[in-house]
Amino acid sequence: MTNSNTTIKIKAIARHHGLFITLSGVVALIILVGFGHYYWHQARFVLMFMVLTCLVTIFIGLLKQAEPNHSLILAPETLTFHHRHGLWQLCWQQIRSIHSVTNTVGIERQELNYVGIKLMSLDIIAGSISLRLANRMIHEQKPLIQYCIHQQLITIEQGVLNFEPYILTSGEVIKGPLAGFLHHCDILHQALGAHLFISASNLNGSIDDFVFLAKNYLTNAKQSPVSS
Repeated sequence: MTNSNTTIKIKAIARHHGLFITLSGVVALIILVGFGHYYWHQARFVLMFMVLTCLVTIFIGLLKQAEPNHSLILAPETLTFHHRHGLWQLCWQQIRSIHSVTNTVGIERQELNYVGIKLMSLDIIAGSISLRLANRMIHEQKPLIQYCIHQQLITIEQGVLNFEPYILTSGEVIKGPLAGFLHHCDILHQALGAHLFISASNLNGSIDDFVFLAKNYLTNAKQSPVSS
């Protein structure tokens, strides 16, 4: 079992090789410019296509480098998710369960390529996520909503973005993109049994390996006395 005093930082697969891809695109572009100086008239269409390919490569490399250095940080007391649009942070004591997201269709068990996190209460995430990230997650998780509609886990009406005010159990009224995100979490929880979802692209290994690791932290935290 993982040492409860250890902090593990996970670098997302999405960030891998970002510098190499960027530099490869830049070097290839410089070489093409040199060739273009002598052979532009003979092969301008081919050169134009190759220049566009280089620009796309550079763009992809820069996007990779824009990702946070570490997408997930597992500390003895907290789990933190970093995204280029913000972050959320939870105490392990606020998490009910962590699991791979699956759905059974007939006799087939489908893996959805996400880690699911079920919270003790949805109120927790309202004060733990940045507004920019909440707004972004609504759009990034559209494939999950579409899957749920297709599998009739939710209705089309439930899958429509809902920005109506959201009332927490404390009575506080949440409005705007955060309210939309909370409604979004509610619907996905009803369909898939989790409030938060971490895409496999944010991991550096398999979903099962991460779930096993996170469950060790969760168990250690719940066995430890709650600090006052």
